[in-house]
Formats: sequence, structure tokens, C-alpha cells
Amino acid sequence: LLQVHGQGGVRFQNWARTYGSSPELYFQPSSVEEIREILDMARQRDKRVKVVGGGHSPSDIACTDDFMIQLGKMNRILKVDKEKQQVVVEGGILLSDLNLELSKQGLALANLGAVSEVTAAGVIGTGTHNTGIKHGILPTQVVALTLLTASGDILECSEATNVDIFQAARLHLGCLGIVLTVTFQCVAQFYLHEVAFPSTLTEVLDHLDDHLKRSQYFRFLWFPHSENVSVIYQDPTNKPPSSSASWLWDYAVGYYLLEFLLWISTFVPSLVCWINRCFFWLLFSSRVENVAISYQIFNYECRFKQHVQDWAIPIEKTKDALLELKAALENNPKLVAHYPVEVRFARGDEIWLSPCFQQDSCYMNIIMYRPYGKNVPHLDYWLTYEGIMKKHGGRPHWAKAHSCTRKDLEKMYPAFPRFCSIREKLDPTGVFLNTYLEKVFY
Repeated sequence: LLQVHGQGGVRFQNWARTYGSSPELYFQPSSVEEIREILDMARQRDKRVKVVGGGHSPSDIACTDDFMIQLGKMNRILKVDKEKQQVVVEGGILLSDLNLELSKQGLALANLGAVSEVTAAGVIGTGTHNTGIKHGILPTQVVALTLLTASGDILECSEATNVDIFQAARLHLGCLGIVLTVTFQCVAQFYLHEVAFPSTLTEVLDHLDDHLKRSQYFRFLWFPHSENVSVIYQDPTNKPPSSSASWLWDYAVGYYLLEFLLWISTFVPSLVCWINRCFFWLLFSSRVENVAISYQIFNYECRFKQHVQDWAIPIEKTKDALLELKAALENNPKLVAHYPVEVRFARGDEIWLSPCFQQDSCYMNIIMYRPYGKNVPHLDYWLTYEGIMKKHGGRPHWAKAHSCTRKDLEKMYPAFPRFCSIREKLDPTGVFLNTYLEKVFY
């Protein structure tokens, strides 16, 4: 027997330090045999098991007081197929490491989220996304995966084998089993040319289709309490790497000054609309261009700790929903909203629990920073936003905190019952559940 050892006294916290838990035992296994042994031990002691990736999710989706498994030691690249442009990796690999390795092989992932300190299995667990109406959420790049179930069996899943489990496991919420390996469909390595320029909310919403056609990875940032918008185009290019950004402005001013001003605004909330305008003028009112290798452009600084909400709505509702949010902020002087509201787009897909299931979607990401870790009142803003999103047929991003119950989710997801029946079949005793998931399934 291997006798794996779990650590006691480990405190787990997510990146934003908004959620945490104290697992009874914390494991870092380095083989499938060890994981099986942890599952056996959990079964004997009647404990639940939670696998955690990079711990970036701004919710309690990874928290547990029982057993926690961190797969950081299972992070190898198992196979690179240059012909098919596919790569097989262990579930615990960080995308930041994968990006570098793929680059050496002349390959890249066609789309990435803002953060790469996340694991392959975790990214697909919560449906990480970026932007680009021709591109799906990140799990759409997964062509196969292997799943270790509660009973210790290993299932190979792809579009050809275990098809139903595959469409469930591409967005698995950590509740179907432990994702051991993931096979990604890659593309040839590419450079991106990023252009950011100022515009207005009216202009962008009135010409949304033009923007979507004009740039492959188009997004925009709206500065609440104003008409100000920063439009961001990112497109493949053959130009040499270059940057017009300035370290001094971005970091010294962008980071330290912003944090300080937001801290002051916790005492004088009416300052927020002034701060939003001031920062737009300082950092976003002129045209900025960058050229770099794709993953460097996709990844960007999340600045500092924050509360976030991110829902996807059918793309044709973009204008109505944003204008409604703007009106809500204007009509209620007590509501303050930090910049930016980030608006991104994604192609519809067939993944059962994908917020883009069978519809091209617009993701609307709202944010409240926590200057120096201070809690900022945000509940009114959150509820207003959620109300608007629900009204327009929205679905919440699984990694983010949201107030949806099973009843809500059944209405939102046509395939929800199918997912539930697979989950109950693969994990009949609920070994992989936790508080967050109980709200989802009960």
C-alpha cells in the first residue's frame, strides 16, 4: 500500500480572498494510484472530496471542510501531435506552463482567458471564456478527456466514446469525478495585434454587428456613470512585437493611484463616478497598440482583489441589457459601480452546462474592487444586475458567485436534467459535492 499522507491545518483561500475553507486533510498526489487511495480513505471515513485547481474562482465552488486534493504535481504534457495539432496534458498543468511548452512546439491555444495561473481541468470545470464571436468558451477546445470516477474507474470520453459524459464533463463543476487528462485542439502559433481606442456606449451598441465583424477578438469596456467606452480589437498579425503602453502610467498611476482613490471613495461613494471618468481620461482616452505572441495579449492584469459577477445573455439582448443597467445606475444615486463593465462575446455550443448552450452570447462582467482588501458595499448593485440578466434570459458564469438555485438553473438549461442524471450515475453518494454544489443540485 502506498499510504498517502494528507496535511492537516491547511487554510485554502481563493485568489480574491473572498472565500476560503479549512479542509480536514489536504493532499497533493502524484499518481492515479494515490488518488484512488484518497478516494478509498474518504469512502471509509465518510468524507467528501474536492479537487482544486489554481484557486482563482471568485466563488466557493472549490471549498470543502473534508478532503481537498490539489493536482499541482500531476502537471505533465503527455503527448503532442503536430499533425493533428493536438496536445494531451495532465489535469493539474497550469495554462501558463502549457502556453510556453506549446510555443516551443510552434502551437498555441486559439483562445485563452485573462488569467493563466489556472489548471487545465479547472478551466473546463467552470467554463472559462474570453471573447470572439467565432470562438466558443475554452472548453470547446477540448476534444477528449479522461475521468476518474468515485468508484475508481477511468472513463475515456470524447465526441466518439462516452459521448454524453463528454458533453457533461467539458463543463463538469468538479462534481462528476476527477479529470486526469485533457486533450486540447490547438492551432499554429500566432501573434496578435491589439488596438484599444475610445468610443461611446451609444456608438458601440448601435454598430455592434460592425465591430463583431471587424475584429476576431472584440470586446469593450464601459465606464459606468458615463458614456465612455474603450473598444479593444485583437487580431492575428505578421507585424513584429511592439508596445505603446507605458509602465509608469499603467502601474504607478493605473494601479496605486486607483487603489488609493477607490479606498477614499468607500467613505465618499459619490467620488466613484468622478474616478471612473478621471481614469478613462488618464488611461483610455487615446489609442494604444500592442503586438505580442497570442497568450501575452490574451492574459492581462486583474489589478487587485475584487468581487465579480459575470452572466451570459443571448447576443441580441446586449443593447437592451446594458442600457437598462445604465438607467438603473442613473436612477439610483445610492448605486455605485466601479469601472469597467467588461463586455465580451462567445459562440454558441453544445456543452450541456455552458452558458452559451445553443446560443451565441454576450458576457457582461461587472466588478467591485476591494482596495487594500477592504469590503465594499456591492449587494444592491449585484441584485440590480442579476435582475436585469435574469429578465433577458441570462445564465451565470459558474466560477462566479451568483444566487441561482436548482429551480432557476432548470429553467435556464434545457440539458440540466441530463447533466443531473449523469452526475447521479457517476457519483451516487455525492462524494464530490460541497455547499456550492448542493445549491445547484438540491
